[in-house]
Order: sequence, then C-alpha cells, then structure tokens
Amino acid sequence: MRVMRLILACAAGACLLLLVASYLSAQIPSSIPYTGQYNRGQDVVPVYEGWKPNPDGTFTMYFGYFNRNYQEELDIPLGPNNSIDPDGDRGQPTHFYPRRHLFVFKVVVPKDWGFERRVIWTLNLRGKANTAKGWLKADWEINDEVMMENAGAGSDPQNEPPVITGSGSQTIGLAGNVSLTATAQDDGRPKPRAERTPDEGEGRPQGLSIRWIQYRGPGPVIFTSPAPATGYGKSVTSTTEASFKVPGVYVLRAIASDGLLEAFHDVTVTVNK
Repeated sequence: MRVMRLILACAAGACLLLLVASYLSAQIPSSIPYTGQYNRGQDVVPVYEGWKPNPDGTFTMYFGYFNRNYQEELDIPLGPNNSIDPDGDRGQPTHFYPRRHLFVFKVVVPKDWGFERRVIWTLNLRGKANTAKGWLKADWEINDEVMMENAGAGSDPQNEPPVITGSGSQTIGLAGNVSLTATAQDDGRPKPRAERTPDEGEGRPQGLSIRWIQYRGPGPVIFTSPAPATGYGKSVTSTTEASFKVPGVYVLRAIASDGLLEAFHDVTVTVNK
C-alpha cells in the first residue's frame, strides 16, 4: 500500500511539473528580441545630468548623451533634428561619439527661471525623436563630488577642475591643416593612485591630460597623434594638427582631465573650398 501511495504521489508531482513547464513556456515569446550590442544603425539619446546654483544667482544645467552604437559616430546638424527649446542653439554638440558621454555641455538660465520651466533638448534620428528635459527640481541638484562619482573613479572633496586655454578661431583652405594648441593647469589632485595589477585593468589615466575631439562640423576631422601631455600639479601643453574633407564651420574641443573633473576649450575652424 505504501508503495502504491508513493507511485501515485510521484505521478501527481510529475503532472504538476508538466503543467508548470507548459505554463512557463506559454509566457516566453517564441522570438526573443536581440539585446546584445549594435555597432551601427542605432539612434542617440540626449541626457539631462542635473543642475548647479551659481554665485550670481543664476543656474547651470548640464547635459550629455548616449549614442547607442558601439562603433558608429553620428552627425546631427543644428536645426529641427537637433534643437534646444528655448533658443535652438545653446552650444549642444552635432558630432556624437559612440556610447555614453557625461556633462558634455551646459546651459545657464537666469535667477528667475523658476522650478517648473524646462530646457528641452531634442534629437531626431532614424525615425526616433528623443528628448531630455532639464529643470530645477531639488532632486536634480549636483555638485563637483557628484560629478566625480559619475566619472567612476571615486571622489576627492578638495579637488578642483583643471583650467584650460588654447588656440583661437582660425580659417584655412580645404587642402590645408590647422595647428592646434591647448595648455592646462591643475591643483595636483587627485593624488596618484597605486599601480593596478593586471587583473584590475588599466583604469583611468592618472594625472592631468589633454585630448582633442570633434564637437561640431559637417564632415569628418582627422587629428594627428598629439604629443603626450600629462603631469601632476603643473602646466601641460598638447599640440596637434587637424585636416578636413568637407568645407564648412567646425568646432574642435580640447578636453583637460585630472581623472575626476574636466574642463573644455573650443576652437572654431572655418574651412573654405
């Protein structure tokens, strides 16, 4: 009798397992969307990073972006497909490098802006309209420590961002190259970290460094490899050359980084035919 009960219990359990498996199978779609990485063909999402109060009573809103592609660089010219409300052009980029880029540009609003008004950045690409809405809600207030934490390398409450200067606006012909120079100074913080082991990876660059990117422009920009520019608590200078394939107005950006905070210097280059 005990054997018979055991057989019946096992049979009932097997039936229950079959019913559960059948139910779960019905909940899983036969075609699961691909969630891996895309090298090309995706859109760009604008991102509102937060705001800071300024000593004069105004406020600074910070924006970045997320290019969903792993390899494709994208260009979205100013206009209906790349605009900010109000005013249209508030210094946003038109050239978008792959993946996530934080605190790319800022918009200063007056002291009487209020807590309900928005600064809205809209990007239209490949049939998708994406927006980022900046406002002065208290939850979105940030400071330098928040920005350092977002850099992914910890924070240093005493750290100050670098100060950067560089070349002025230039005009060249399409066949020529433009020479670019940027100089940055820093407070020597954060202090050097201990060398990483191979298992820990390369980590972020230590010390003060300068790199060049294309920020705006109608065509690709080719930079020569700049001489290494790194150091602690002193001035560093980076020099490079850039060439162009399409005439038009470009903005080239030098980015000074101490590993936690960054500063920008933009150079406008007009390329004639």
